[in-house]
Amino acid sequence: MLWKRRKGGGLVSAAEDRDVKAVPWLALLALAGCSGAAAHNAHGPLPNPEPPLEPARVVAEFLDAANRRDHAAMSARFGTGDGPIGEAGGAIGCGFRRIGSWIGLGERCPTAAEVELRMDLMAALLAHQSYRVGAQEEVAGKGRPARRIEVELNTVAERDVTVPFVLVWTGDGRWLVEEVGLGRLTG
Repeated sequence: MLWKRRKGGGLVSAAEDRDVKAVPWLALLALAGCSGAAAHNAHGPLPNPEPPLEPARVVAEFLDAANRRDHAAMSARFGTGDGPIGEAGGAIGCGFRRIGSWIGLGERCPTAAEVELRMDLMAALLAHQSYRVGAQEEVAGKGRPARRIEVELNTVAERDVTVPFVLVWTGDGRWLVEEVGLGRLTG
């Protein structure tokens, strides 16, 4: 057994010394684990200090990012009720999703290259000179709040096309573009 001398004198085993040094770190990790992502009080969640973007604003940011071919910004605003396509959920989350995809419980996480290619294809189709975001309406049957917004695009080919966007409300309190009616741009 290895022994170490303490600063104040006396001997301690190396294993005991290592355990004593680990205690503050374990306490810090335990405290960090106790803090939740959302603040709560006795009456439920506290209001979010930053209000979520309105669906029309999310569509506008998505279209602006598409024109800049900013794939990262696009993938942060495109996804499902589970979250943006650009946030895969880490190695553990993707591991579980991959296993679930083997038994038909969902789809695997897309790779970063797949996300980039998907966003690039949409950016190419959505290239425009200008756009006008129209009125929004509720979409039924999504199992969560959803909105449809018709957007008039003046494409780079100087063609006016109305493209529908469907947005969903995520579990973490934001709107994401879930569907884009690209068929109207290709037909």
